[in-house]
This record gives sequence, structure tokens and C-alpha cells, in this order.
Amino acid sequence: MSRTRTERLVNLVICLLSTRRFLTAAQIAATVPGYEHDPDDARDHEAFQRKFERDKAELRELGVPLETGTTSVFDAEPGYRIAHREYALPDIPLEPDEAAAVGIAARLWQHAGLAAAASSGLAKLRAAGVDVDPQATLGLEPMVTVDPAFAPLTAAARDRREVGFDYRVPDRDAPTRRRLQPWGVVCWRGRWYVVGHDLDRAATRCFRLSRVVGAVRVTGAPGAYQPPANEDLISHVARWSGPVERTGRATVLAAPGRAAGLRR
Repeated sequence: MSRTRTERLVNLVICLLSTRRFLTAAQIAATVPGYEHDPDDARDHEAFQRKFERDKAELRELGVPLETGTTSVFDAEPGYRIAHREYALPDIPLEPDEAAAVGIAARLWQHAGLAAAASSGLAKLRAAGVDVDPQATLGLEPMVTVDPAFAPLTAAARDRREVGFDYRVPDRDAPTRRRLQPWGVVCWRGRWYVVGHDLDRAATRCFRLSRVVGAVRVTGAPGAYQPPANEDLISHVARWSGPVERTGRATVLAAPGRAAGLRR
């Protein structure tokens, strides 16, 4: 499944979870990014209907309880919604490290692309007079702060497009221009790095995103290169950043009722 379609399906689920009303296909088309079309253009509208039918079938195959019905007897056209009672997950027990990993991934995913589109769709619903359940969309706002270069570099790596950016290193006063074929963006020791093929040095390089100065400029066409298969990007960053710090074991005495965060 393409990333564009995945984003559209996720936003469709968010839209249908955010209201108890049945939303018509026209309301969904005007709300969910990816369904934009001219309803007065027969071919364009037919293309939307095919896309929407495929997406509905996909959601049902994934087990999403998509319901069809009307909110009142005066509705001339049936609509769609997701049954909250059937969609809710049962309690899933997670170890503390598992819960932390899931939380970080979810917040990063929200920051990296879908939060803006989802929030825009909910704003359109409110503008159209549809009651939106605020509890159904908790967590849409980004909670993880990443560097400004994160979004353009992850997009460029996904689309296989060359980029250019100014990069500052500690031992130089002025930033230098870098041209890169990005393979991916990874996190190492709490910092974000992009790894790829440096076009000027004809070698694999990694760059810390916090040292990117100004905007990242996309210079190449989509699919312009192919990254190495099964490349371990973290290992490149680890070798570049030096040896791993020594680790040890510590015993901490916390007073009763204190250090709640540490206890979690």
C-alpha cells in the first residue's frame, strides 16, 4: 500500500471516529485529504467513487467496523461512521520499555506528517456544523520536538530525491554546502541523523539534523537513486559519533511518594 493511500485511510478513520453522526460521501470528500475532486465533473466524480469504494473495502478487510446508515429519517443519502464500541481495543499489557517505545513512535508519527492533515480535516467538520468528539482525537497534536530538517529529509529519503543543505560543524565558523542522496533518518543517543551518499565526497556520510542551517532544498527527481539494500544506518552513525559511553549499574534510594516519573 502506498504512503499516500495509507495516510488517506488513516485520516478517513480519524474523521469517522470523530463524530457520532453518519457522514455522507460528499461530506467525507470535502473533509478527508486525498479525496479532493470536482463533483460536477462526471469523470472526476466517478474516479472519487471508485477510490472511496476501494478504501471502504480495505478498511473492512482490516477489521474496521464501518457502518452505513442515516442520522435521521430526513436524510436522503446514507452515510458512514465507525462504531466506537466495536473499534475500541481491549487492554493490552505492555512492559515499561515496550510502552515507552510505542509512545515515542506514535508521537513521532503524529509530528512527522499526519497530524496536520488530520487536524485540518477535523476543522472542516466543525466548520460544516458536524459535532466532533474531542476525546476521539486526543494526541493529534505533536508532542515530540524534532529538528526542522526532519520532515523534508524523511520525505526526500522516502521519495529517493537528492537534497542540498547548509551544514555547520563545531570547528568551523561558517556552514558548508552539502549535497546528499538521503537513505534514511535515524535516532542515536537522543539526536536525529540523516545517513546517505555524499555527492561531493563520493562516500557514505551522516549529518546531525540539529546542525543543518536553514531550509533543506530538494534538487533531484523522485526515484533518482537506489539506496543499498539492508543497510544498517545506525551503525554508520555509531561509527561516526565515536565509541559508546561506558555503562554501569546504579542503585537509587527514592523517598516514599517521591520520584513518580522514575518509578514509572
